[in-house]
Amino acid sequence: MRIARFVTDGNPRYGILDEDSAELVVLRSDPLFAGFDTTGERVALDDVRLLSPVIPRSKVAGLARSYRVDGGPDPDPVVFLKPNTSVIGPDDPVVLPRWSQEVWYEAELAVVIGRMGKDVPVERVDEIVFGYTAANDYTAKDQLAPGDPWARAKGWDTSTPIGPYLAVDLDPDDLAVRASVDGVRTQDGRTSQLVTGVREIVAQVSEIFTLLPGDLVLTGTPAGNGTVEAGQRVEVEVEGIGSFVNPILRRD
Repeated sequence: MRIARFVTDGNPRYGILDEDSAELVVLRSDPLFAGFDTTGERVALDDVRLLSPVIPRSKVAGLARSYRVDGGPDPDPVVFLKPNTSVIGPDDPVVLPRWSQEVWYEAELAVVIGRMGKDVPVERVDEIVFGYTAANDYTAKDQLAPGDPWARAKGWDTSTPIGPYLAVDLDPDDLAVRASVDGVRTQDGRTSQLVTGVREIVAQVSEIFTLLPGDLVLTGTPAGNGTVEAGQRVEVEVEGIGSFVNPILRRD
């Protein structure tokens, strides 16, 4: 089951994707907190604008250096935080920060937390996970020099597009994670290449931070990512979830 957050001409609403009819079955409220009770209304996908499927109430926790490197030793992953103000949705512009000249895209699987969890053992991670979505963790690489804060490099507004759907009941162990720039495929990895599995990542993050409903855990990016420039369009796709595109802008 895939959930969308969308607008037509009013406030954001939620719907279950009916793939056979290309329609959204409208939900009464946010399923993260209110379940899957429907209104009976159906809306055609062509008549809606998809939004980020969730806005984190608290935080985005990310993992860097989490994928295996061919022919080399396993990297030592690094955990970082991004604010919820970094999150945008499909088709929203990624606005490059004025103070960076080297921004990289990073296609990733994101875990959406459904229940509060602290020091969660791996075997119980599924109890606190609501679902999964696709993410692009943009990074101002020229701000990652020794001594520079990761918050500046990772946390700027529009740096975390997610979408297009929130997939429930998805097995995260071996999903394709891909990115394309202006239609050219640049990243093509699988979550089975992670140094530690998705559930292990969530468990490790919960040892540092209490995870709250709506929080996102970014699991890291496979090889092939690179820089972006204003005027380009970057597409991210995760198997079982879908794909979305964001245009890249730079404002003077």
